[in-house]
Amino acid sequence: MFRRLLDAPYLLLSLVSLFWAGNIVLGRHAAGHVPPVTLAWLRWVLAFLILLPFAWRAIRSDWPVALRHWKVLAVLAFTGITLFNTMAYHAVQFTPALNALLIQSIGPLLIAFWSFVLNGDRLSAGQAGGIALSLMGVLTIISRGDPDVLMRIEFNRGDLWMIAAMVVYGIYSSMLARRPAMSQLGFLGFTLGPGALMLTPLFIAERAVGAPIIFDLRSLAVIAYVAIFPSVLAYLFFNRGVQLVGPNRAAPFFHLMPVFGSALAILFLGETPHLYHAAGYALVLSGVFIATIFAPRSPLPTQA
Repeated sequence: MFRRLLDAPYLLLSLVSLFWAGNIVLGRHAAGHVPPVTLAWLRWVLAFLILLPFAWRAIRSDWPVALRHWKVLAVLAFTGITLFNTMAYHAVQFTPALNALLIQSIGPLLIAFWSFVLNGDRLSAGQAGGIALSLMGVLTIISRGDPDVLMRIEFNRGDLWMIAAMVVYGIYSSMLARRPAMSQLGFLGFTLGPGALMLTPLFIAERAVGAPIIFDLRSLAVIAYVAIFPSVLAYLFFNRGVQLVGPNRAAPFFHLMPVFGSALAILFLGETPHLYHAAGYALVLSGVFIATIFAPRSPLPTQA
C-alpha cells in the first residue's frame, strides 16, 4: 500500500500541504517555549534518527553516488533543511499565523521564478492562470472574504524572515530537478543528516546565549509532531512528488496549506465555517487543478 502511495504524486503533495499547515500552526504555538534554532535542530536530528533504521541500507548503497554529487546534495541540504525551517521558525516568533500563511502563498511564484532562472523552465499560460486563481482562493480564506482585512495587515521583521525563507525554499524546490539518481530513502538520508549537521553551530550558539527552553507537554508534543510529519514523511512525499511531476507542477499545491489550516481550525479549534471558506476552497482547488493539467509532466531521475 505504501508503495502505491509513493506512485500517487498528487495525493503525496496534498498530504505534504496538510503536514506543513500543521507545522506552521504548531511552530507559532511553540513560540516562547522552544527557541527557533533549537526547535529546528531537534526536529532534524530526531527525524534523521527516526529515518536511519529504515534508510541505512539505502544510504550505504547510494554512498558512491552521493560522493560524486556531493555539491548538489550539500546545496539541497543547506537550503531545504538547514536554512528554510530555521528561518520560518524564527519568523513565527514575531509574526501572526495570518501573515505567515499569506507569505507562504507566494511559494508557487518563487518556485516558478527559480525554476526558470536555474533550469530554464517556463510556466504555460494555463499554469500561470491556475496559480493566479488558487492565489485568489488563498486571499479569500485569509481575508475572510473581506478585502479590507488584507489592507489592514501590518508587516514586521518576522514577515521579512518568512519572505526570505520562501525564497530559500524556492531554490531548494527548483534544485530538486538536479538531484542525483538514487533511492528515495538514500536521498532523504543524505539531506537530513548533513542538513542537521550544518545547523549544529547555530544550535550551539543559541544555547550559548542562554535562550530558555520550557519542556512541558506543549513543547514535547510539538517536537514529536515536527520530527515525524512535516519532516520525515513530508520531505519524503514532497521529494517523490517533485520527482514524478517536476517542480512547476508540484508548486500550486502550496496553496492547499491555508485550506488545510482553516479546516483544521474548524475541526479542532471549534471555529465556525463560513461562506468565504467554501468560496476560497473552490478557487484554490480549481486553480490547483487547472495549473496541474496545463503543466508539462517533467519527471526527474530515479533509481529502482
